[in-house]
Amino acid sequence: MANLGSSTVMLTGAGGALATAIAQELEDAGAQLVLVGRGEALARAADRFPATEVIDVDLADPACVEQLRRVKVDTLIHTTGDYAQQDAQKATDQDLREMFDSNMLTLFHAVQGVLPGMIKQKDGLIMGVSAGQAARLSGPKAALYTASKAAVAAYVLSVHDELKAKGVRGIVLYPMGAIDTPENREAGLKWEETIDPRGLAKSVAHALTRPDRAHVTELKVYPDH
Repeated sequence: MANLGSSTVMLTGAGGALATAIAQELEDAGAQLVLVGRGEALARAADRFPATEVIDVDLADPACVEQLRRVKVDTLIHTTGDYAQQDAQKATDQDLREMFDSNMLTLFHAVQGVLPGMIKQKDGLIMGVSAGQAARLSGPKAALYTASKAAVAAYVLSVHDELKAKGVRGIVLYPMGAIDTPENREAGLKWEETIDPRGLAKSVAHALTRPDRAHVTELKVYPDH
């Protein structure tokens, strides 16, 4: 098991299926948690996992940045995001804004919140959750989703290249398939076609413990079929 006893990890999207699996793995590894989310999902996560801070905030609102800057962390794991399908010819400006706000703008604000502290302490790690479609640069009926998740990857990797000399590193997580959630099962996806969120969480914890000279920048996790 990974040992993260000296880490304080900010986890966004707290209460979601992936974030819950990651929170459990991080807690088992000894990390201190800062949970960021909204409403009932965040409350459930806070009841389940002890956290040094619980922050109910809209990450699409630029006002959140100052609130996040009050918390000292050395790792950010950003799971906040959304998925939607639409025919390319029917997509609207509103669809575009909503998808990029949910997947990219929230990441931008979270990073802006934690980055000053990470640079000051010369140590930090930022993980963004992209998607298999973005890794392949292809997603039928999901052009806007794919583009927004590709932006997530490009942003995290660019931050890594810019700031690694100052001690701040980046990792992109690519779930190479749908995650096994109640919603996806209701949608008809079969168990063998989906990725176990617990397996994803173990991969995340492993990546967080890699030394600088063996740093993982891109992590692809596939369903076992």
